[in-house]
Amino acid sequence: MLFNTIPFLVLLIVTFGLYYLPVLRKLQVLILVLASFTFYAYSYLPFLALLLASVAINTITSYKVFFGEEKNRKFWATSGVIANLLLLIFFKYSPFIARSFLDTHGDIGSFLISIPLPIGISFFTFHGISLLVDVYRKKNLELYGHVIERSIWKHGLVTSLYIAFFPQLVAGPITKSYAFLPQIHHKFFKDIQWEVAFKNLVIGYFMKMVIADNLKDQTFWISYPFFEAYSTPTLLAMIFGYSMQIFADFAGYSMIAMGLAELFGYHLPVNFNFPYISRTFSEFWTRWHISLSSWLREYLYFPLGGNRKGNLRTYLNLMIVMFLGGLWHGAAWSYAVWGSFHGLALAVERFFGNYIKPKENAFVKALQMISVFLFVTFAWLLFKLPNFNEAVLYVKAIFNNTHSGQTNYAIILYIILYSIPVALFHFYHLAEARVGRFLGWLQPVFYGFLLFAIIVNSGRSGSFIYFQF
Repeated sequence: MLFNTIPFLVLLIVTFGLYYLPVLRKLQVLILVLASFTFYAYSYLPFLALLLASVAINTITSYKVFFGEEKNRKFWATSGVIANLLLLIFFKYSPFIARSFLDTHGDIGSFLISIPLPIGISFFTFHGISLLVDVYRKKNLELYGHVIERSIWKHGLVTSLYIAFFPQLVAGPITKSYAFLPQIHHKFFKDIQWEVAFKNLVIGYFMKMVIADNLKDQTFWISYPFFEAYSTPTLLAMIFGYSMQIFADFAGYSMIAMGLAELFGYHLPVNFNFPYISRTFSEFWTRWHISLSSWLREYLYFPLGGNRKGNLRTYLNLMIVMFLGGLWHGAAWSYAVWGSFHGLALAVERFFGNYIKPKENAFVKALQMISVFLFVTFAWLLFKLPNFNEAVLYVKAIFNNTHSGQTNYAIILYIILYSIPVALFHFYHLAEARVGRFLGWLQPVFYGFLLFAIIVNSGRSGSFIYFQF
């Protein structure tokens, strides 16, 4: 169920109305859980069984970790994490394993190839692992006290809400259990932060429906074999447009999720912080998909040793984390290569950072931003063309079609037009300290313009890019 459809609007209105009825206040968690299951089951009902299985696994194992005997806590935590990973591997990576290592025409290979990919499985699996690890570590234990009760049924309800909360269910932001569970308590209509919700929803829908959905019609031609017919300028414009599109699409989703959560009294973490002004790759990963990078840092990078075991081990840990982070995004070697590119960039940057300290001036800063942006943009090609051979052909076409191929000025013009808001979004952040106080009075006009653009200039509705992950 997409956020920009009539069925979702109906579900939202009904859920919101029931949620704030005073006579149903004690049932608020249940109302959200039922709405979340309905939201997930709408597109493909059989996948609901998998979500319920995930909830059951994490309910039982986390309950045993929290209330079980001390000597068995590690067993239950480990069992729960392994069960989560097995679900993820089976449903997300079985086709990848079959294509890579098995005969896809054999009985086993053809069966594994046929396994469908449940939407959002990467996200709700990470939520389950976070719950188990945090309970085992007894992190923020005093905050869990009012939520985790000895009644396993009540514990199951709380776990269901954390794992299946519909604003973040299928594409994040990824929340850590110790940040989300303490928010579970009775909510009141008067406490809704309307301004925060409104701003997030308007900007989010504008990013998705006006920018991303219009750009997708231009970046469609990146697909093989269509791109082979275009000239170098058009090919470069299209990969630039895809960089703008994937930001607007995913940042838009995250802001919509934040706005929806605010309507029900929950605060989700900021997932994007103007990533395309980053001057280093490490800064980029503190600005892009922040909830994933912080999850990987806390639950994978630090347990591997982080940067505490010498430089070589640090470089290796960065490569491992980014390689696995790439595979988390998609079950194909192209995603692993994409993650490895970023891991290598982080390692090289860290190595030279120990010896080279560039001068701090406007030219150097601009050069750093451009360099990081170009690297990130060309790496996105592996997302758009997950068949690695096709991505290689695209790069070859950029070099070979300098004097051949069609230069489609309409595509270039549309990409520039719909990329301008993304560029202005980032430039405003850079200059906010200087111009923010003078432009504050324009906010009503600004949000009015965004609403007008959503109504009159939305592109053809399409699924969010990160739904496939």
